[in-house]
Amino acid sequence: MRELRVERLGTVGYAEALRIQEEWVRRRRAGDVPDTLLLLQHPHVITLGSGSHAEHILLSAPEREARGIELWESGRGGDVTYHGPGQLVGYPILDLKPDRCDLHRYLRDLEEVLIGVLAEYGLPADRKEGLTGVWVADRKLAAIGVRVSSGWITSHGFALNVNPDLSFFDAIVPCGIREHGVGSIAQELGREVTVEECLDRVTACFARVFSRQVVGAKL
Repeated sequence: MRELRVERLGTVGYAEALRIQEEWVRRRRAGDVPDTLLLLQHPHVITLGSGSHAEHILLSAPEREARGIELWESGRGGDVTYHGPGQLVGYPILDLKPDRCDLHRYLRDLEEVLIGVLAEYGLPADRKEGLTGVWVADRKLAAIGVRVSSGWITSHGFALNVNPDLSFFDAIVPCGIREHGVGSIAQELGREVTVEECLDRVTACFARVFSRQVVGAKL
């Protein structure tokens, strides 16, 4: 069973997170580190994927500045999304070779991880046909946007709404999907839930779905 290194980074600015991912991708491609899962939170930021549309950003630059929201091109696939405090972001830096060189399978596996995490909270999460991400009813609790670079090395990943201020999603059309809303674990359960308590659950579910042995994280 291959190793999975887990790095819990706390709160990291988006520009710094891009730099960190680039460094870990380089090291993974060179074989200097094993498959790695970076777990973190971001300050308020709107990120643009390769399929983004300008009309899906609903705030002007002065309005974003007034609310303390940065705007960044991400380099991942997908449309517009929001990251902020109370949201657990996972950036898997994996070598998908030799047996997982299938982008569709990779996306479905990430969804399976998040469905498993939500099931541990008793939430009946599922996919929606033709869309990427994880929903409870018509509320999207997890977004996914990835990049697979040369050599089948992954970066970017998923964002799980644990207990964010959902009003910040009003700044965008999340992932370009107008017909469905967003939700969070805390909202669904009607109680406080912290990102910190989700870390072990996400780590364990990720290791199970991807058949990895965790190193560098306490379970």
